[in-house]
This record gives sequence, structure tokens and C-alpha cells, in this order.
Amino acid sequence: MEYRQAATLRPLSKALNTLCSRGTVICNTGICEERISLSFNVVQYLTLFSLVEIKEWCIKEVVAYWIKLLTERFIVASLFLVCVSSVWARVLLLTDMYGTLHSPGFPEPYPKDSEIQWNISVPEGYWIRLYFVHFDIEPSYLCEYDYVKVSSESEELAVFCGKENTDTERVPADDVILSPGNLLGVAFRSDFSNEEHYSGFEAHYSAVDIDECREKNDEVGACDHYCHNYIGGYYCSCRYGHQLHSDNRTCKVECSDSVYTEGSGVIASADFPKAYPKSSDCLYRIRLEKGFSVILDFDATFDIEDHPDVTCPYDHVKIQAGEKVFGPFCGDRSPGKIQTESNNVNILFHSDNSGENLGWKLTYTSTGSECAVLLPPPNGQLEPLQPKYFFKEHVTVTCDTGYSLVKEKEEFEHYQIECQADGNWSSRLPVCQIIDCGPVDVTLGDVEYTNSSNSTTLGSRILYSCKSSPGEQSAYMCDRSGVWINEDGAAIRTCRADLENSTQSDSEFQPLSTTVKSQAACGEESRPFPSHQKRIVGGRSAFPGLFPWQVLLSVEDTSRVPTARWFGSGALLSSAWVLTAAHVLRRQLRDHSVVPVAPAHVQATLGLTDVREKKLAINCSVETIILHPEFDPHNYNNDIALVKLSPGMVLNELVRPVCLPPPWVKGQTRMPLPNTLGVVAGWGINMPNSSALYSGVTFDLGVVSEVLQYVKLPVVAQDECKASYFSRSASYNITENMFCAGFYEGGQDTCLGDSGGGFVIKDPYSGRWVVHGLVSWGGPEGCGSRQVYGVYTRVANYANWLHKTMNTECWW
Repeated sequence: MEYRQAATLRPLSKALNTLCSRGTVICNTGICEERISLSFNVVQYLTLFSLVEIKEWCIKEVVAYWIKLLTERFIVASLFLVCVSSVWARVLLLTDMYGTLHSPGFPEPYPKDSEIQWNISVPEGYWIRLYFVHFDIEPSYLCEYDYVKVSSESEELAVFCGKENTDTERVPADDVILSPGNLLGVAFRSDFSNEEHYSGFEAHYSAVDIDECREKNDEVGACDHYCHNYIGGYYCSCRYGHQLHSDNRTCKVECSDSVYTEGSGVIASADFPKAYPKSSDCLYRIRLEKGFSVILDFDATFDIEDHPDVTCPYDHVKIQAGEKVFGPFCGDRSPGKIQTESNNVNILFHSDNSGENLGWKLTYTSTGSECAVLLPPPNGQLEPLQPKYFFKEHVTVTCDTGYSLVKEKEEFEHYQIECQADGNWSSRLPVCQIIDCGPVDVTLGDVEYTNSSNSTTLGSRILYSCKSSPGEQSAYMCDRSGVWINEDGAAIRTCRADLENSTQSDSEFQPLSTTVKSQAACGEESRPFPSHQKRIVGGRSAFPGLFPWQVLLSVEDTSRVPTARWFGSGALLSSAWVLTAAHVLRRQLRDHSVVPVAPAHVQATLGLTDVREKKLAINCSVETIILHPEFDPHNYNNDIALVKLSPGMVLNELVRPVCLPPPWVKGQTRMPLPNTLGVVAGWGINMPNSSALYSGVTFDLGVVSEVLQYVKLPVVAQDECKASYFSRSASYNITENMFCAGFYEGGQDTCLGDSGGGFVIKDPYSGRWVVHGLVSWGGPEGCGSRQVYGVYTRVANYANWLHKTMNTECWW
């Protein structure tokens, strides 16, 4: 064991007397007799100084040294001199994980005038356990003579002396002393005289692992969530959804990217109503369309750490609404309701690294610009009918039985208008007019009215016959559709002018011409478009020639076992090319690769209205299928394709091409514009919310419409389209290559089997029909569900690709 100079600290004035009156001094270098000598290498002053180097000096030199030290280093304090005054004066450093310490000469009686200091040190993460197995020290009042003192840094843990416990003396007995840290000091001192021989003491120490998880449970350094103890230390971890702070004990949350786009919702601090995470900075963003104003309503339970004198210095909630700032808020008083008067609101919540508070919760709502009060038109209804209407609210107009909804000479089954951001309605209300089928053409036929007033309004009845067969009358009634129909639902057909060679009753009526048209202009229908239409789901049948560009694409993929069969629609662009959606002609592979079906497995049928008469239409084989190279089957982006027909197909009155839109140019408004009415046709499912929705639809009756269906649908604003699908799932991605169409209240829609069909709009200047969209996909709910719009491919974005692929230069 190495001896270290130690000792009694005394002021310099008394130190000289002590040094001169005492005997031999033990130094590291040996014994110096008659003259006093000190030898210090590096002496560590445990309580007064750091490191002071003192070389070997005689007493005179010691005095000179300390005077010099004072003057040179400007030490302004009580100066102490360290001197070794006896053979047993020493400091022992103990760094092993366990060990023994005892009085000098144990088990022999300890010498008088001794001082020994044991400094025990173990690694951090451990405590020191100390207990005595023998104790026999001179007793004295309050242990002022001989004693053993146990301390930890500056804290005195115990002072022992004597042989047994008395009112003024204490012995360790069976006590176990546990240090509060990894350092423990044991000091033994005996004075200059002992009346008896005392055997001293023997003690043992050992390092003890600290269970920080238990000991720090109520301390500032405790783990927020989970504490894991190991030998020599511990570490913290957090619950799922939380992150460990850089202080390695606090659990925070990642809450800086929460965006709310719905018109109403609930926002709360993490874990509410339990204590919110510490050391977190949360940002909750409410983003609504311009025209809305957000209203915040804080729950009555509001508990955020505060300060009695300073405003929210620790934790707080702050609201930013445009240029306005509300807060900061803290304490236990709820902010209540806040009218932000903004559509963009940021809610900021800050918490520091301490405190156990419950947090906050709020409900937000929104109100939009108010539009003028509406009154139902005569003989009509509004749904909903309410005293006030605000931005984004829809109103549907319908008419009483026997009346039709008319706006600008066009008839509708129902009409929808919307309250806009500026407080104006999107359109004026239509009017309800009594349904009138009008007079019947009597050029080649005769009509007999069954009422005296010759009425042609709803419910009126007539008898009609061709002049060539006056005795063969047919009864017709004015239908709700505004058309004269017989009991089979068939409309009046025009009588033939040439009747002499007619032998069949059906020959009395003139069908459309099927003569070849050598130069058919695009976008011209074969017969006038009716003013009154319903929609595809639950819709009305089309007449032959009404959609001469409509193509039925039938797929029979024999490369799969069993054979896969499905169908879709397309739009004829010329005698050689058909436009459709890419997903219609993609092979149904499990690896989601984009591979077109073999052209030999696809048949195109043109001039078709009733699928039961498929053999009477023009059936064409396919030469080439070209899917867009960037088609994504996961989100249906770039859902567009071209089909090249085998040579030989000729146009006629029932088969005509549709026009392509001009290419979209960057900086221009994307077409089609919101609220524009377009027409869609298809043979898809015509039962709302049908349970027969599944992949690979066949031609079974009851699943597919036998007769081509059509409808007018409004284009939906892009923001509303995105918000509608985002509210259902963030996985839905409405890109700029898509647009939505449909009615807010639902009820009817395009559906499975209509895929690839054209969304056509009549050009107001040329009067031609232009294909602006292709039926692509829809939401998870059934066809025609409320606020589930159909999604269409925006054809104008691909006009250049189409012309390049087909090697054409113009779209008219």
C-alpha cells in the first residue's frame, strides 16, 4: 500500500509551532531528524486546492515558499499548510470492486495520535456497501476524541465511537451503510492519549449495482416511459409512436406534419387525457378551401403547465390564423371558442422537459361564405330546403310529377347548383314546365287524339297509324320522358314513303341509313341528341346512332387458365384507331407488370347499341394494342391506350369518329372546366350499389346492361375531387392527369364495364363532340354512392402523344 502525505489542515501561524514541537516526520523520501522536512510530489487538496506541486524544503524554506506563493499567485484566502505529523498519517485510495479496511495494527490496539483517510471509488452506476465486523473505539462525548467518520463527498453519513450505543455515542453494530453515489470516504482519528487499549475496527466494502429504474422513479432523471436496468447502468425507451429525446430519458412525439383538410374534426395533444409528452414541438395544420372560415372550440378539460408570475414560460398552445395570433394559452382555463376568420390555421403546441399535465383537446368546424336564400320554383322542390346556405353546400332541384326541369331549352331529370366562395350560386335555378310530348309528324301517318282538347301533355293518349295501313292503329301515351311510347316502351317511328313493296309490319318504319360515308367529319352524331337524359346507373337506353363513336371491346384471354373474359368501351378516332383506358387491355398478372393482352384475344364491335344484336354490328379484329408507357396500375395514372384496328373497316351513319381536344399547354387552364356537362355512354352495370361488382365481368344478364346507357354528368372542381378521395384514404392519388365528374348526392354514375368509354362534351363553337375524358376508376363504395365521383383520364394531357402515335397532325 502506497503511503501518501496527508493530513491535518491548520492555518500557517499554528503550523509552524506544530512542526517545531513534534518529532520525526515521515516523508516519501525517508526520515528527516532534528530538522523538519517536507516532501510532496503531487498533493491533492481534497477540499481547498486542486493540484499543487511542493518540493522538499526545510522549515525556513517552507515559510519562504508559502510567502512567495501568496505574493505570486495572489491567493486571497485562509492559507493552510499540509504537514505529516505521525507515522500513521496517510490517505489510502481504494478502487477495487470490494475490499477490507481496518485500524492501524489491527487486531492489536491502534496507536494514539493517528489519522487515516480511506477514499473508496467504484465505477459510476454502482453504490458502495459498507459494514463493520468488529468495532472497539475509545468512547467519548459526541465522539470528540477517537472516532470513525463515514462521508460521501460533502455529506456526512455517520460518526462512530465506543463499544455500544449510548445517548451520546453510536456504534455501527449490524448497520449497513449504503453510499448515495459511487464515492465513499472513511476517516479514522485517534487523539494523543488512550486510557485503555482499544482493539480498533475491521470493515468490509463492496460495489453494489444501482437499480436506477427503481431509485430514479420519482426523480428528475427518471425515464418517461420504460426504464431498463443493467449492471452498472440503465437506459430508457419509449412507447410505440414516441421518440427518445437527445437527453436519453424524455419521450417526445413526432407531431409536426399533421394536416387536416376536412371541414370538421377533432385535434388533441398526444395521449390526451393522459399526460402529454415532454420536449415536443407539435404543429397541427388545418387547410380548407378559400371561402371557408375555421372555428376552434377547446374542451373544458384544459391542463398545460404554467407559472404564477410569468405568462406561459414552459408549455403553451398558440394559434396562427393568417396574420392573427391567438395565445399563448396555458394553465387550467380553457380558451373556449375561437373564431379564426381564416381557412388556413396553424396550431402550435410546445412542451419542455418537465411536468405531468393532461393536455388539451379541441373540436374544429368550419363555416363558408353565405349565399342568398333560395325558394323552390313553382311545381318544384329543393333538397335540402334550409334557411341559410354556405360555401360548398349543394342544392338539388326537382319537379313535381308531370313537370320537367328546363334550363335554357334543355331538360333535366334534376339540376344541382352549388354555393361558391364569393357567396354567389353557381347557376340560376331552372324552371318546372309541364311535360309535353308535342305534336306527332303526320306527313306519312295519321293521329287520333283520345281527348277533346287534343292535349299532348303528360298522360295524354293517341292512336297512330301509317297512311298506307289506316286500319292498323297503335296506341301511344305521352311518357314522363317527353316521348310518345306504346305499351312496350317503344317510341313512334317514321313511316316509309315507299310502301308498295312492304310485306312486314316492321317495314313501315324508316331506320337510319347504313350507307358508307367516305369522308365523315369527327364529332357528328347520326341523330339529334335528346334533350332529356338520365344517367348510366339506373339510366336510359340510347337510340341507334346516338353515339356512333362508341366501341365495345371484348377480351377473351385464353393464355390464362381458366380463360379470363371481360369487356370495356372505347371511342373511335378514325377508321383505324380506337381510344380507350390502359387498364381495360392490360393482362391481369399477379406481379402487377404492365403487359397488354394479345391483339388476337380482343374484338372491337362498332355501330352497336343492343349487345343481343352484336352479330348485326361491325365486328373488327385488332392489329396492335399500345398502352401508355408510363401507365401505373397501382394508382391508374396515365390510364390511356390506343387500339389499331385491322384494315378494312369503313364508316357509315352508325359508325363515326369523335374529335380529340387540343393539347394542353403549360400555363393554360386545364380542360374540361368545372361544372361543364359531359355525356358518358356504356354497357356497364346499371344497378346502383349492385352486389355484382367483381373483376372479370362477364356478359351474364343482370350484370351488364344489354342496351347502351348514357348520361350527362358535371365536371367536379379538382380541389373537391381530391378532398373527396383523401377523406376516404390518403392512398388515393388524384393527379393532374385525372378529373372527376358526377353529382354530390350520388344516386347514379358510370360503373364497372363502362371503363375506357369516352366522356364527351359538345364544343360550343363548332357543335362537334370532343372526347375530353376516359372512364378510369372510382371509390371503394358502390357505384353512385354519395360524394363518390367517377374518375376520368384527362385526354388533353395526352393529345401530343396520341397524334405522334397515330401519325396525325390535327384533332379536327
